[in-house]
Amino acid sequence: MTEVVLAVDIGGTKTAAALAGRDDEPLTTRVAPTPAAHGPAAVIATVLELAQLLLADAAPGTRLVGVGIGTAGVVDTTTGTIVSATDTFADWPGTRVADLVRHGLGELLNAEAPVAVQNDVDAHALGEFRHGAAAGASSALIVAVGTGVGAGIITDDRPLRGAHHVGGEIAHMPVPGAEHLRCPCGRLGHLEALGSGIGMHRHFLSLGGDPETPDARGVAAAAASGDPIATRALAESAASVGRALAGAATLLDPERIVVTGGVPSIGAAWWQPMLAAFRADAIDALQNTPILPGTLGDDAPLRGAAASAWRNR
Repeated sequence: MTEVVLAVDIGGTKTAAALAGRDDEPLTTRVAPTPAAHGPAAVIATVLELAQLLLADAAPGTRLVGVGIGTAGVVDTTTGTIVSATDTFADWPGTRVADLVRHGLGELLNAEAPVAVQNDVDAHALGEFRHGAAAGASSALIVAVGTGVGAGIITDDRPLRGAHHVGGEIAHMPVPGAEHLRCPCGRLGHLEALGSGIGMHRHFLSLGGDPETPDARGVAAAAASGDPIATRALAESAASVGRALAGAATLLDPERIVVTGGVPSIGAAWWQPMLAAFRADAIDALQNTPILPGTLGDDAPLRGAAASAWRNR
C-alpha cells in the first residue's frame, strides 16, 4: 500500500493538481484552466476531475490519505472556507472548499483524512520554506511578484495566518510612489498598484509610455531596448517592492527573504533597483538579511499544499 496526498493549486488562470509522497514531491501532475468566472461549482468540479484522473492513473495499491489545497483568496484555514476574493473568482467568498472537495471525493478519501485549505501564496511560501530557497531558515518572508503581489510569513515551521486570515498580505502596504495608482482593493498607493506586473504597466502608461505596449513584458523589453520611460517605470516598480520588503523586514525580522514570481524573472534590470531600495531603507541591523530568488517555480505551491496535508494527518 502506497500512501499519497492530493496537492492542489487553484490559480486565477489554471488549476494544477498532483499526487505527492511524504517528501512532498509531486509524483504526477495534471493541469486544467480554472473556470473562475463560472462560479464555485465549476472550480470545485475541475479540482475533482483532476483528482480522479490522477488516481485513475496511479499504481495499484495507492491510497489517498489527505488533501492539501492552495487557492486564490483569503482563507479561513480552520474551516477551509473562502473569506474574501477578487472579482476574478465569481461568488468565491463563502465557498466551503474543504467540505465540497471532501464530499466530491466520496469513498476515494477516508472520512478521517484531512482536507487542508490555505491561501495559494501561503502554500507557495511553505513549499519554498520546506524545500526551496528558504530551506534551513528558522523564519522567512516569501514574496511572489507577478500579475499581483502576495506573500507568506513562515515562523515555527508554519505560515502566520493572522487574526483576520490576512497575515502576509504585503500587497496592501502603502508605499511611496504609488499614490497615483489604484490597487485592486480599490485604494490608492498600495504596493500591488505599482510593484506588480499590472502595476508596472499602468505606471509606464501614466508616465506617457507607448500605449501600444501591452503589458509588463512589453515594458521590460522596451527598457532593454533603451526606452527611457520604460526604464524608469521598471526601476520604480522594482524599487517599490524593495521599500515594502524593508518595512516588512523591520516588523518581522525574518532570517531570510525569498522573492519569486514572473516579474523578478526580468533579471538584473529588476533586481538591482529592488535591492538598492531595500538597502536604502532598511536599518543597519537588517542590511545583511539574505534576499534570494525562489528555486521551486510552479512546484512550490504544490509542495506546500502537500506538506500541509501530511502535517494535518
